[in-house]
Amino acid sequence: IDPQGVVGDPAYGEYLSGECTSCHQASGAANGIPSITNLPTDVFVVAMHAYKDGKRPHPVMQMMAERLSNEEIAALAAYFEGIE
Repeated sequence: IDPQGVVGDPAYGEYLSGECTSCHQASGAANGIPSITNLPTDVFVVAMHAYKDGKRPHPVMQMMAERLSNEEIAALAAYFEGIE
């Protein structure tokens, strides 16, 4: 469950994950870009909402987060939490 009260669907998150994995490595490698795999759901959701609200500075991440609904953020969080 995310802080916004939305339960994430990992299958939907996997469907949406293509844009994320164009930069973030699905393997969990962090070669200059932070890993988002195996990240606790609440950490992922809080970070994405901070980008979405402009509280966390990074133009690309802000642009990506602004386009996502709460449901989509929760789905991505659920998917990436389960990747080992």
